[in-house]
Amino acid sequence: MPKFAANISFLFTDLPLVDRIYAAREHGFSGVEILFPYDDPVPEITRALTICGLPLVLMNVPPPNYTGGERGFAAIPGGSDRFRHDFARALRFATALKAQKLHIMAGVAEGPAARATFVENLRHATAAAPGLTLTIEPINQGDMPGYFLSDFDLAAEIIAEVAAPNLALQFDAYHAQKITGDAFAVWDRHGHLARHIQIAGLPDRHEPVAGAVDYPAFFRMLDAQGYDGWVSAEYHPAGATEDGLGWRP
Repeated sequence: MPKFAANISFLFTDLPLVDRIYAAREHGFSGVEILFPYDDPVPEITRALTICGLPLVLMNVPPPNYTGGERGFAAIPGGSDRFRHDFARALRFATALKAQKLHIMAGVAEGPAARATFVENLRHATAAAPGLTLTIEPINQGDMPGYFLSDFDLAAEIIAEVAAPNLALQFDAYHAQKITGDAFAVWDRHGHLARHIQIAGLPDRHEPVAGAVDYPAFFRMLDAQGYDGWVSAEYHPAGATEDGLGWRP
């Protein structure tokens, strides 16, 4: 059975952030994911993680004001100085929180200049954090209109171009299904590049039950292939989080 992490930026949101870590442990998750852990005291988060024995498996870069703010800017031409400054700040947080992975968000951009900027910034980031796994994630245009990285083939090309051992694919089955209509086919083509997986149901990004993506079959496939990374629950619960956890094997 895969190792399941709770994305507590999505789950248990009726609780303060630190209390969500305890809720994740109580409900059987083995790790947690926090998209932007920049506004809560690091010592309190670290203490809760330590008490619960849960790792922080992934967080996002850069640290914006996410409400109304930019959803990343690593691919925005002319923003490399800003990216390097904010990446250094994010790396300090990741080190303090012992995060296992950093997801670098591309932002809204298009064209050859955006691609070149993204590659340049990824090369800087992978060199600045050689002991940390960095990920890039294709996100569907319906959820994030104009997002630069919305194609898995492009993500694979960029990973090959950067050619850093600590850069990997973040495979979100929800986005893969939305982008291509066949998440399994995307996994067959690019799953070997993935070091982190996220899941959610379609079409409304609720619980990952069997439907457009047959998640029970997906989990069996991961086991059969020997995938030993995390599978993170990144979905909006249809009701109370604890009432919708029956999807786990």
